[in-house]
Amino acid sequence: MRTLTLSLMLVFLAACSENTESPASSQARISQAPNSQTPIDTAEAIAAESARLNNWLDARFAEELDFSPQWKTQLGDKSDYDRLDDVSDAAFERELTWRRNSVAQMQAEFDYELLSAAAKISWDTWVYSLQRAERSAPFRRHAYIFGRGGPHAALPNFMINYHKVDDANDMQAYIARLNQIDEVLLTYLDRARRAVEDGIRSPRFNYDFAMAEIERVTAGYPFTESAGPDEASPLWQDVEAKLDALLANERISAEQAAALRTAARTAMLEQMQPAYLAIHQWLQEDRPNTSEQANGVWALPDGGDYYTTRLALMTTLDISADEIHQTGLAEVARLREEMEAIKTAVGFQGSLADFFVFMREDEQFYFPNTDAGRQAYLDLANEFLAGVATKLPEYFGILPKAELEVRRVEAFREQDGAAQHYARGTPDGSRPGVFYAHLSDMRAMPRYQLENISYHEGNPGHHMQISIQQELTDIPRFRTQYGYTAFSEGWGLYAEALGKDMGFYQDPYSDFGRLAGEIWRAIRLVVDTGIHAKQWTEEQAVRYFLENSPQPEAAIRSEIQRYITNPGQATAYKIGMLKIQELRAGAEATLGARFDIRGFHDTVLGGGALPLPVLEARVQRWVESVAEAAVN
Repeated sequence: MRTLTLSLMLVFLAACSENTESPASSQARISQAPNSQTPIDTAEAIAAESARLNNWLDARFAEELDFSPQWKTQLGDKSDYDRLDDVSDAAFERELTWRRNSVAQMQAEFDYELLSAAAKISWDTWVYSLQRAERSAPFRRHAYIFGRGGPHAALPNFMINYHKVDDANDMQAYIARLNQIDEVLLTYLDRARRAVEDGIRSPRFNYDFAMAEIERVTAGYPFTESAGPDEASPLWQDVEAKLDALLANERISAEQAAALRTAARTAMLEQMQPAYLAIHQWLQEDRPNTSEQANGVWALPDGGDYYTTRLALMTTLDISADEIHQTGLAEVARLREEMEAIKTAVGFQGSLADFFVFMREDEQFYFPNTDAGRQAYLDLANEFLAGVATKLPEYFGILPKAELEVRRVEAFREQDGAAQHYARGTPDGSRPGVFYAHLSDMRAMPRYQLENISYHEGNPGHHMQISIQQELTDIPRFRTQYGYTAFSEGWGLYAEALGKDMGFYQDPYSDFGRLAGEIWRAIRLVVDTGIHAKQWTEEQAVRYFLENSPQPEAAIRSEIQRYITNPGQATAYKIGMLKIQELRAGAEATLGARFDIRGFHDTVLGGGALPLPVLEARVQRWVESVAEAAVN
């Protein structure tokens, strides 16, 4: 991977500030610059301008949240609690215009040279968010809508897991949202139809995913005529559970509960169900027009430019598909050597390919495909997380306050072999962070990989990084909520390796699982670019993965289909990890005995999620400050 020097980063940051800056705002900077001030006056001016910018950005972020009632709900904010997001093209344009105006206003009203280093990061990140939106705009139809985890599944998931009901008003808001699901889904359907008119269709397997998920969401009472209340759909189970809780807490009467239950049933039958049926019918009718061969985005109109844009958005770096592909090949080769060493250490006789088969198939590496086996998987994840919690203070000064739970994915959105994932809690701690696992097929969830996955999704990985980010109070609020895949997933993968530094992976098979997790992400660099830039087939990608990983084939096939439908996203993990490791190695080399691992980690996590060049500038300033303090 290309190494970005500090000078290149400063050019990048300057570009972030100047590319959208008008001559008038440039003149405003010059006219606002102080002519002569004492150091104390200058410090006061910087503190005042920085505080003014922070307050201004907080106000702008409040405006941004008004575009998304659902984002507000996820943050624990009950304003606009009875509304769902507007997902129309017109709404997209309104938000983009607002973002352009906000950046222009910031550049006109504030003096960049009078900002603190931390405030400059906020400025640069705010401008960068506009650049991302501008770069994405020409390709808004390229993103596949109905498929794995599309809005047909995401909306019920949102209602079940995010819309909290504490009183009758909250339940009325819940029902109001149920009544809007049809409008949202039909808007998505219109967008999918327009994409098809532009020659953009998702692969056939995505149609099948979507239809299967729709069938699971709408199975059972009240959608299925023959089903009774004891055969409830997932959403109806949620309605009943929330009404029962209100009754138990004496927040509503039995008569109110009956009225609310009737209103919810009416909304689900008269609003939701027709929209789901319309989408299912369209998918079924259009399915024959899809290609049996699942191609990468190279086959779409402007597919090459779209993929280049996706790589830039996912990695936050200007890095080509060829560079990423070659980095992946080199990392796969390096990790295979480390795997060979473990294979030899455990006394396995045979080739590495044979060892992969052994790890894939031997019963000792799997829990039973039973409810007891699934619970054992969750219990072992909690055991690993409890162990790492005792060592966190040795490696971090800033620790998360939020609670962490490990859960099985809800049945209506669970998929065999799908990747585990993390769902953030609320900033106020009222909803914990959740490490979710797909456990419908226990043969796709090897136990030797659970230790590294627990560190990735839990602590010191996503839960730690995202919780600390949300709990920061000394930066503008938008920086506690914005995310960059290369930063967050890079940190998650770095956290897996950090577990080794912390003294874990004592079982050699778990240590092999760590390497399997890392080579999995290195393979992604090869197959994602192979699929989307080098026109690999789905089977070519599956074969390469099987040849270089012990992952179960079911999980591999699920992964490859994920890469096909979400181009570039899978490259961010390893690219981000390599950058964080590069920054740590550079800091250790410069500071020597003065290097403090807690200080480094607090620097990386203590500024919130950042584009990688902005993170590099932040770490470099920390290194310089530590070196300067040692001299003084």
